Amino acid sequence: MNYVTFATAAMALISMNLDQAGAQTIGSGYTSSAPKDCRMIGKPGEDGGTTRVCRGKAGLVVLVSEGDLREVVSVGRNRQAAAKEPAAQAWFGPFNSAAHTVEWRAKGDQPFAIIQRWLIADNGEQDKDGRPTTKAMLAVTRLPPGAVCHVAYVDVAANPNANELARQAADEFARDFKCGTDEVKTIGQSGRTTALTRR
Repeated sequence: MNYVTFATAAMALISMNLDQAGAQTIGSGYTSSAPKDCRMIGKPGEDGGTTRVCRGKAGLVVLVSEGDLREVVSVGRNRQAAAKEPAAQAWFGPFNSAAHTVEWRAKGDQPFAIIQRWLIADNGEQDKDGRPTTKAMLAVTRLPPGAVCHVAYVDVAANPNANELARQAADEFARDFKCGTDEVKTIGQSGRTTALTRR
């Protein structure tokens, strides 16, 4: 191998290594929004409502507010910022609660969406004790930069691959979603749970 050929091969190898080093993969990390892992803010309101702030990823916090047996979840650099986001006003009509595991979708070390499982009360179907049954749904929420809002819902019962669908939705369009302009998408097969959230 002459010098020119060696130099060309060496430059190609260096370029390939730089490309690989610069390529950031998309993956998931997890945090908890369970009350024991969060900081409670103030005292419960007259309706028994509570607010807690939970540690997230990359300097973000998760704000969980509950009132009248309904929850909202928002994300921001701090509690005040999270409370001003559209997600902080994203109430579902039926009684509901969010699961305590928050999945963070991130490119490299920069999160761009969270995925959470929600349980939605179905007043049209009661259990043996006469209480509403609950239906599971995954909600995808976009993160800063830009506004924080729901971008997609996945009905868990109607989609055996619900987690995969939610991650795909987060990866493909959460970053470009325009809160207040774009409509929240139902991903995969629609089911009873996604119907309940549209009321």
